[in-house]
Amino acid sequence: DIIRSLLDASDEDDAADIKRADEIAAAFRRLVSGEEKAKQNCGKTETQAGCVDVTGNINTPVTYRIRFRPPLDIFHRGIDPLCLLDELKGLGKCRLIAQSSLVPYLDELDPECCYTYWDVILTTDRGINAIKDIFIFVEDGDLDIAAIDKDGELESEDSYKKLGEILTERGDIDLDDLRKILSEQKKLGELLVEKGLIAPDKIEAALLEQKHMQEQKELRQKAEGTASIRVASEKLDGLVDLVGELVTVQARLSQATASQEFSQLPVIAEEVERLTENLRDNTMNIRMLPIGTTFSKFKRLVRDLSRELGKEIELTTEGAETELDKTVIEKLNDPLIHLIRNSIDHGIEIPEEREKNGKPGKGEIHLSAVHSGANVLISIKDDGKGLDSEAIKAKAIEKNLITPETEMSEKDLFSMIFAPGFSTAKNVTSVSGRGVGMDVVRKNIEALRGEIEIRSEKGKGATITLKLPLTLAIIEGFLVRVSEDYYVMPLSIVAECMELTPEEKTRSHGRNIVNIRDHIVPYIRLREKFNINGSRRPDIEHLVIAEIDGKRVGFLSDQIIGEHQTVIKNLGTFYKQVEGVSGATILGDGTVALILDVQKLVQDVEMEEAARGVN
Repeated sequence: DIIRSLLDASDEDDAADIKRADEIAAAFRRLVSGEEKAKQNCGKTETQAGCVDVTGNINTPVTYRIRFRPPLDIFHRGIDPLCLLDELKGLGKCRLIAQSSLVPYLDELDPECCYTYWDVILTTDRGINAIKDIFIFVEDGDLDIAAIDKDGELESEDSYKKLGEILTERGDIDLDDLRKILSEQKKLGELLVEKGLIAPDKIEAALLEQKHMQEQKELRQKAEGTASIRVASEKLDGLVDLVGELVTVQARLSQATASQEFSQLPVIAEEVERLTENLRDNTMNIRMLPIGTTFSKFKRLVRDLSRELGKEIELTTEGAETELDKTVIEKLNDPLIHLIRNSIDHGIEIPEEREKNGKPGKGEIHLSAVHSGANVLISIKDDGKGLDSEAIKAKAIEKNLITPETEMSEKDLFSMIFAPGFSTAKNVTSVSGRGVGMDVVRKNIEALRGEIEIRSEKGKGATITLKLPLTLAIIEGFLVRVSEDYYVMPLSIVAECMELTPEEKTRSHGRNIVNIRDHIVPYIRLREKFNINGSRRPDIEHLVIAEIDGKRVGFLSDQIIGEHQTVIKNLGTFYKQVEGVSGATILGDGTVALILDVQKLVQDVEMEEAARGVN
């Protein structure tokens, strides 16, 4: 914002806010120097050497700039300063330069006094106390120790500090003198010596520090160079496709093995299966990215939008290190933006209203991510006024989505906000009120094979939770057969399986429900849903019970095959509009199996029954 205002001021000849710009620049300098980071570190004790854990061990090597000016009478005490410097070398990589600028002319020189002092650059993991211990008997001398590489400062810069920066930090030259010299077109060191502003040995000491730090950086880059590598996303996608083909071939091998009599073939097939699973898992991990990169984008959104609406809102995040497939992260950005905008506009109240209700004037939106089995749960939680169930019900009746007599749970009522064109906003704003958005959010989340859940408490806030799969490429599936056709559903939603006997069917009086341990569970006949009229229906059919949006729903099939590694393939544009199917996979014998969109199947059946007036 400040940069934009400076540019605008230059175009329009207005006075720029230089004071504010200087304040922000100063804040950045403090951050770069590590002062803020050191203050915020928890569970560690801070020393001048950097961050030390509670056991007293230094976490990483730190580079120190040391200036040792011994007392003039150090020789009278029987101390040799060169011995101290040799001991200093034993702490780590060390470079020294002797400074002779204080040595007087011969007629003034006392041979029993030490006029020389030293500049030292030392990289050590022993800490500042180890350095101080060496000079413990010359404490009345001038000893200056400063850490010049800590908190990752060296890695964050393309090159180490320039010569002028080092000299001004050391106090060897005044900043004004430096600026005058820089206006001339010679090397800085040569200019400073020519002008008599500094002695050559001090220039040499600063250059020595510069060289030392550059070498340290190169050593670290060489050591860490193999730790990570950039790979184009197209190459990763190609690798995933190849792994998918390998999984299919492995399934074919296992199927062929089962029908052979060779004793060694099953053992080989098991080994191939194990290697394939390891390769699959490693390849999937390569595609994983931390979701924090997406979270960080929303801080500005919250700040600008809250300012526009006259509200005070702070965005807090948790679990930024949680990893998701890069494809999921890319498609998650727009739904999250809409949900956060809704929380800001509909959820958080203006400061005056919040204070009237006993809340702090500043609202909070908390964005969090956490792993849960084969899924990631992303929550958007606000401390606003929550959802108004009465207003939602009234709007649903107005739009003929429900009748006044309809009995609904609070959870089902909240899900009405995902209906197209649904909005409880009294006024249309640039942010919301058109009834466009939440239905798109739901479609996008379901396209990712995810689920969306709302919890709210009036006056205290609302929480929207997105349940998303870790990856969209290969999943653990559950394979069933209906006549000659095969179908796959995500294994993560399967709760249990059971047989459906003719007696059970008779007891349900023609309705698609079954009594499981005194709980009524509805089910969907896949044969009827997909109009399959092939082979005769078996007397005993198999029921797969799934957990969907907190409800138990059954899927009736002819036969349960079992667990199956499923490589997800798109159906293509021609079959894009087919409802109830989200993709396909290829079985070991080359047969195509369709992947069920279970959420869509359940929604379609609920809408059909609602249209017929069935509860």
